[in-house]
Amino acid sequence: MPGAKAQDRDYIFLNFVLNYLPHGVVGLLLAVMFSAAMSSMASELSSLASTTTVDIYKRVFKPEASASHDLSSSKLFTIMWALIAMTFATLANFAENLIQFVNIVGSLFYGTILGIFLAAFYLKWIKSNAVFWSALVAEGVVFVCYFYFYEKLAFLYYNIIGCAVVVLLSIVLQAFLKKEKAAIR
Repeated sequence: MPGAKAQDRDYIFLNFVLNYLPHGVVGLLLAVMFSAAMSSMASELSSLASTTTVDIYKRVFKPEASASHDLSSSKLFTIMWALIAMTFATLANFAENLIQFVNIVGSLFYGTILGIFLAAFYLKWIKSNAVFWSALVAEGVVFVCYFYFYEKLAFLYYNIIGCAVVVLLSIVLQAFLKKEKAAIR
């Protein structure tokens, strides 16, 4: 492709489709890809908006709101999440490789989520407050690794770091919180 980057692997499939498939199949394949993308985006926006409305907005800010108010707020949250997704897509355009960009962004959060899951599933004696504060600290540690050690530390290690910080710090915090409760009694 004229003007394409030599290392850009995102265009290989598109180049194959445009140059080696019959025109009718190309149109059908593009229609299927657009349909799949729109379906995924619609379900993503719908689930994000309903989760934000029900779990955060309704629970914290407007527990007595009517159904029509909830519907209006859900529509506004859909617009908010669409704008966030468009911002993310715009930032992804600056990345050299889309798959690597998605993996880097995922690595910033997946380790902490895995640590929360492991603590909840295997360490049932650890309570939610300890896991919550550990998760916040773990995200801070992962972001420090990303911003200050980006060249020295591969981004896939962020998953291990985030998970380890959540689990280990949760154990320490829970032990500290148990001693604090015992001292109060």
